[in-house]
Order: sequence, then C-alpha cells, then structure tokens
Amino acid sequence: MTSLEMIARAGRAAVLDAGLTPHSIDGLMIGPQVGETPQHAPAAVAEYLGLQPRFADIVDLGGACGPGMVWRAAAAISAGMADTVLCVLGNARDPERLPRSPNRNPIREFDVPFGASGANQAYAMVAQAHMAEFGTTAEQLAQVPVKQRSNAMLNPNAVFHGKEITIDDVLASPMVMSPLHLLEVVMPCGGGAAVVVTSSERALDMPHDPVQLLGAGEMITHRALSQAPRLTTSPLASAIGHAYRMASITASDLDFLSIYDCYSIVVAETIEDAGICGKGEAGPWLEEADFSIASTLPINPHGGQLSTGQADLAGGMGHVVEAVLQLRGDAELRQIADPKLALVTGNGATLSEEVALVLGREK
Repeated sequence: MTSLEMIARAGRAAVLDAGLTPHSIDGLMIGPQVGETPQHAPAAVAEYLGLQPRFADIVDLGGACGPGMVWRAAAAISAGMADTVLCVLGNARDPERLPRSPNRNPIREFDVPFGASGANQAYAMVAQAHMAEFGTTAEQLAQVPVKQRSNAMLNPNAVFHGKEITIDDVLASPMVMSPLHLLEVVMPCGGGAAVVVTSSERALDMPHDPVQLLGAGEMITHRALSQAPRLTTSPLASAIGHAYRMASITASDLDFLSIYDCYSIVVAETIEDAGICGKGEAGPWLEEADFSIASTLPINPHGGQLSTGQADLAGGMGHVVEAVLQLRGDAELRQIADPKLALVTGNGATLSEEVALVLGREK
C-alpha cells in the first residue's frame, strides 16, 4: 500500500465519520514529503482524493504536524478561507527496506560539523542531561513504556497489543544509545490518521457531539541540539502555557493527557513542562503515577506511539484522534469515564518544534 492510499483511506474515514461527503471539504492540510509526491504535495493529494479545496497547506513540524494542522485549520476557517478542512497524514512502510545509511542523510545522525539532530543520539543526550541535573534513574524512565503498554492491552490496533512488559524487560532490552533502551524508543510502522475541522455552527449539524478546540500554543526554539536553550526544559513549556491561557484553564483542570511519546524521556519532560509535577520531579512522579483509564489523570490511553506505533508523522496525529475519541465517548474498551478536557502535544526532532492543544466538550 502506498502512502497516498493510506492518506486516502484515513481521509475518507474521517470525512464519513463527520457525516460529510468529499464535496463538503474545501480545505486540505497535509504533512511534508508524502512519499510518492515530494513536490506540489497539496495538489497531488487533492487530486488523488478528488477534492478541489479553496485552501491548502503543508505543515512541516515533525511530530507536531498533527496538532499543528488543527489550529491552522481553525485559523483558516476563522479567516473565511475555508469552511471545513481535512487534516490528514499517512506513511507507508516497506518491512523489507533496509535502514537508510547515515552517510546518505548525515543531518539525521550528527550535529554540524557532527550533524543537526540524529534522533537516538539527541534524545539520549536529553535523557543524560535530565539524569545529571535531577538524579532521574533508568528505572524511573522505564515506567513510561511499561505503563503505556498496559494501556495498549485495551487497544486492538496497537502494534504491541497483547504483549505486556515489565521494568526488567525494558532494562534488559538492547541499549540503543545510553541511557535509552530499545523498549523506550518509538516503534516505526505504516499507517494514517485524519481529523476534520469545521466551524462550531456547522458542527452542530454533524452526527457526533463536537469536540472543541479551546486553546492552542506553538513554540520553536532551535533545530540542532547544540542550539537548544536548555536540554531539560523544552519549548512545550511555552506552548502549553499559551494553550492553557487561551482555554482559561490550569493543569489541575485536565481529565487526561494525550502527549507525544517518541522516547520515554519526552513523556518525563512533558509532564514537567505541562505543570503536572515540578521541574526535575518527573522521575519520582512516574514511579507513583497511574497511567490507566481508571486513574485520576490517564496518560495516552491508546498506548502512545511506544506501544501503538509511530506511522511517521501520522503518529502525532494519532494523539489528536485518541483525544477526540475519548471526549466523544467512542474509545470503546479503553474509554475514560466522562472526560471533559484533554491536553494534546506534538514535538519535532529533539524537542525543538512544539505544539500544544487543549480539546474539550461542553460541561
């Protein structure tokens, strides 16, 4: 299956779920480099989907593309550029394809002159910094994949559904780059995800109770790890703060978190930057926290990307989709009891391009 076919399937499912037809869609948001169409991507996707949008754009924010699309679509609707916008991401994956040689894409592995931000190397440095500054331990970070895997046991679409793990399993898995073990690193897979954004007025005529975009924030501070202002605080602190203020809420008002989780350390820092615990307190907090749907603050009830899988940039959109399903009461076996407010986050390579959304439904 091609990336375009995955985009088409996810887009069609979202449009049908909204009770619409393709003729109702007059805006289109996609991610960069959709595999088969590296140039003129919006036109290629629109043609493939049979759409003729009045507004189209590419959002290139790495793992923050999904939530970044949502607030941009809302802004386009508010500006009168479109009425209903399809936001879609998808990525095919050939299981026979060998990993790309670092020599073909050195920016992925080193910082200039050693490269810009190779994912494993850079996030390992962030984890090392957090450990050095705050005393965070490997056992504490291992709590993230273990507790999210427990959530994935309720999600039949998760890559690791039915495969529980323990702290010992995580610490015994191969060291990818110290201190990060294989089970703390995101699971690549193929897949697609899409949402439809429209005005509050039009949403009233659709088959589901609407989920509202109550607040949004975005912050970019760097691209290369060497240019990061600080390794133990990400731009999410600013983005989340802006989203909270726009929504007129605080962290204590949240019912659950659907937060980007490409590595265990990302969840740890996001918990701190979201004000769930104090800076440097993520390690002990993770030891005590309950991520499950029965807790007072569930985290990634679908299992997150560590257990559900990361379909390239569509992985970040998966967090938006999960938040919408939970708020609508459509999450089936993993449904949280009566959630009203959710925080959704996305981030680019090495916590550099950050987007935060507050989604909710009427109380």
